Amino acid sequence: MIEPRLASGVMISAIKRMAEAQGDFATVLKKGDAISGAILLIGQIRGANPRLFERYPSFDGRSGWQLLDFTGQNDSSVTDYWQKRRSNDPDLWVLELDVVSAARLDGLLAALN
Repeated sequence: MIEPRLASGVMISAIKRMAEAQGDFATVLKKGDAISGAILLIGQIRGANPRLFERYPSFDGRSGWQLLDFTGQNDSSVTDYWQKRRSNDPDLWVLELDVVSAARLDGLLAALN
C-alpha cells in the first residue's frame, strides 16, 4: 500500500514556520515543483559550516533526511553542488536554514520525518 505524502510546497512552508518560530532564519533559494519536487536543505549554524541534506523516500514509504558528505569542502562547493543539481532538476527545491545550534537543526529535521 502506498502511503500518502506531504506535498513539497507544504513541507517547505512547515520547515520555514518551525524554524522562524524558534527565532531561526529560513529562506527558499529556489522554488521547485509544489507537489512532488525533491528538497535539498542547506543547514548552517550561525552562518557557518553548511551541511547539506536531501529528503529521500525509503523502502517502507516514509521519507527521511540524508546528510550529503561535504566534509572539508568550502561554502562554494555546496553552492556549486546545488546549482548543478538544480540545472539538471528544475523541480528541485533549495532551502537554506541558519540556526543557533546543531541540536536545533537536528531537531527540526527529526520533527519533519
